[in-house]
Amino acid sequence: MSAEDTQVAAERRTALRALLLHPLLTADGPRADDLLLVRKHREHLQRLCAEGLGYRLVVEPKVARLFKAGLGRDASRPLRKKTTSSGRGRPFDPRGYALLCLTLAALTRCSGQLLLDELVAQVRSAVADAGLAVDLDTVADRRALAAALGVLVELGVLVERDGDLARFADDASAQSLLDVRRERLRLLVAAGLSGAQSPQDLLDAAALPSAAGGARVAVRRRLLESPVLSVTDLTADQVEWWSRNRNRERDWLRDNAGLELELRAEGALAIDPDEVLTDVAFPGTGSARHAALFVLERIADAAREPARGADVADRVWRPVADFDGALAVVVAEHGRGLKKAYDDVALLRTDVIEVLTESGLLRRTDDGFAVHAAAARYAARTSYAEGLF
Repeated sequence: MSAEDTQVAAERRTALRALLLHPLLTADGPRADDLLLVRKHREHLQRLCAEGLGYRLVVEPKVARLFKAGLGRDASRPLRKKTTSSGRGRPFDPRGYALLCLTLAALTRCSGQLLLDELVAQVRSAVADAGLAVDLDTVADRRALAAALGVLVELGVLVERDGDLARFADDASAQSLLDVRRERLRLLVAAGLSGAQSPQDLLDAAALPSAAGGARVAVRRRLLESPVLSVTDLTADQVEWWSRNRNRERDWLRDNAGLELELRAEGALAIDPDEVLTDVAFPGTGSARHAALFVLERIADAAREPARGADVADRVWRPVADFDGALAVVVAEHGRGLKKAYDDVALLRTDVIEVLTESGLLRRTDDGFAVHAAAARYAARTSYAEGLF
């Protein structure tokens, strides 16, 4: 490969990674350089996304939108409320999502510039049309609407010209002059409502692979969107395809997305050597993540011996014998190094569970918890060729 070919491949890889991490790129946003690369390699990227992932890519002079389909009934990557602190913000609840959708509906019938109270009036009308029990005069519902507006400002759909939109969550009299970017508004909604009789129907329809992609597209999406791939989460057709093509997939992900694929009998783990292509860093920094790593080492070690000799399907998720016991050991050994707030062990327990479940390494069961086989890669111990446990 010539130096020119190497540069082209690197640019295309950078552009795809930017789209996967930020599906809406704008010319006036912080990733304007990425948009330039997307525009430069538009035809290649549109073909790659369509044929390789079943995704539609729209590229315009000042905006690019990758319509990712999602993984169906998967709540592991919620939309989060924006915060001015270093925290990630609380996840949206169903009411927050509903108000976000109603705000989008209201904006389609608003002028290009309006005051905040005009927009709130339009949202009230949309709430009434939808027949929802939402009262924007209450603090809780007003804060949910403020969170929705914050998301739209971050996406550049709304631009605050004057005022103090941030005050609206706690002060209903707060005023702001807003611009509506219609060219971005029309690109937000990724799936149509036709034929959907329930939220579950809509999620299922949005997650369907393209007709041409089948198992290839479905598996590849899983690796890119939720990098811990478990064979137990695949259909029989997908397992059969994966067993024949996993080495080829490792090359595809490396060449096109810059990801390294760790292959194991239980599935695979997609890793970004640059530690950029993710919305959740693990282990990451901070007391909760450090404590979560220590707990994970102990519960993974305890699950290792019972898993030896078990069938592959039984090795993917292993029951956790004593989660609270492992946490108690971590507190006893490392408690002094954690932040003061974690003197409250119940709070530490809640945050550790959130970190591990969000990372796809722990799940709740009827009997307590189960730990994923991929957890063993984070323990400083010898792993096995055929499996992580």
